[in-house]
Amino acid sequence: MATKQITDASFQTDVLQADKPVLVDFWAEWCGPCKQIGPALEEIASELGDRVTIAKLNIDDHPDAPVRYGVRGIPTMILFKGGVPAATKVGAAPKSHIKGWLEGEL
Repeated sequence: MATKQITDASFQTDVLQADKPVLVDFWAEWCGPCKQIGPALEEIASELGDRVTIAKLNIDDHPDAPVRYGVRGIPTMILFKGGVPAATKVGAAPKSHIKGWLEGEL
């Protein structure tokens, strides 16, 4: 299972009304650290896809959700459970750290 590209328009359905937790990666094309963690998030999506959806939202193309959830720097990852932000991680980290953090929150 790969990461899912989402938009401001699909945020309500894809994240807030999802039937399982959703990790939203707020990122941008110009962000080097965002690109560094991209492959790790793809791998995590494959490994934990039955427990969590990994979604990516480009903040340049879709600015509403980042403003609504107080995203100040990128990459920012917010885990939503039952449509509510449950945990936040800001900045790039190795795959093992991201996966360990996520598993601890699920």
